[in-house]
Amino acid sequence: MSKFVHLHVHTEYSLLDGLSNIKRLLNHVKENGMDSIAVTDHGVMYGEIEFYKEAKKQEVKPILGMEGYITQGKLTDKPARGV
Repeated sequence: MSKFVHLHVHTEYSLLDGLSNIKRLLNHVKENGMDSIAVTDHGVMYGEIEFYKEAKKQEVKPILGMEGYITQGKLTDKPARGV
């Protein structure tokens, strides 16, 4: 097995950024001799249960994650412009 592990992977659940179908992603992992992979979709964890179950079925170690964002105040706060 390869010691290399992808730790920054987006799936189809990362809108406008990821295209990877979870089942096909895990097939690719197995075909390339890797034994684990992380899924770190943008701001959501919608695919984590599907990813976990499919990874276990294919004997791949699932690493659960999320690419999150940190802001001060509210995301909707906007500075005044042109005043």
